[in-house]
Amino acid sequence: MKIDAHQHFWKYNEKEYSWISEDMSALKQDFLPEDLKELLNTLSFNGSVVVQARQSLEETSWLLRLAEQFDFIKGVVGWVDLYSPNVIEQLKEFTNSPYFKGVRHVIHDEANEQFMLREDFQRGIASLQEFNLTYDLLLFPNHIPYAIELVKKFPNQLFVLDHIAKPDIKNRIFSSWTENLTGLAEYENVYVKVSGLVTEADWKNWRKEDFKEYLDVVFNAFGPERIMIGSDWPVCTVSNNYFKVMEIVLDYVDQYVIEYESLILGENCARFYSISS
Repeated sequence: MKIDAHQHFWKYNEKEYSWISEDMSALKQDFLPEDLKELLNTLSFNGSVVVQARQSLEETSWLLRLAEQFDFIKGVVGWVDLYSPNVIEQLKEFTNSPYFKGVRHVIHDEANEQFMLREDFQRGIASLQEFNLTYDLLLFPNHIPYAIELVKKFPNQLFVLDHIAKPDIKNRIFSSWTENLTGLAEYENVYVKVSGLVTEADWKNWRKEDFKEYLDVVFNAFGPERIMIGSDWPVCTVSNNYFKVMEIVLDYVDQYVIEYESLILGENCARFYSISS
């Protein structure tokens, strides 16, 4: 089974998607399951994991309803208010759906760089284990040291690092990102998504070679058993089309034996998110 481990859906409106700036105007439209299904089929991918794009309980409910309607949606990574005293009730409601696989919070938009170390937030993280839910880490490189502190405290919680922590690919910056990412990878309960690469590069002028050194770091640190491919569609389309974006990683994993390739292209994602079919 081949799975795109990271994509989004939305019905665009300016108020709720204020992060979509004018230079991302191509994203100011609806992106829905019908739009992605054909792209997945063309690449012979069996499905995808849809990830929250808004921090609202309403969106989580909407994504779960979409998963009920479209069988290629294999799982939902939604949002709950992890620092709320009512987080358990929210999790109980959403785990009524078999498609609810994990939770994400937009850490990198929080003013407090150490937000994930807040006591109330960590109480929320602790509650995920009771429901067998995963947690997606959405970070910038400067947040990785705090992520290491977090995962140390929760050795039985599964985490996955989104977008390889968004290193500055455009300006070819490796320092601190390489060392910190390697440190995070030492924890066996942490996986990584090779996704979102093109949005950190020079959008219209990148070459596949621009990503090789970054991918080398990630693959050396995590190994093929904890890496999953993701498109970050439709956000990636500000730079290039779905096929060109996926091709970056598809071509890179060609160097691996078929067993490792199948892990990266779907089996790791299925294991991590408990996807059976």
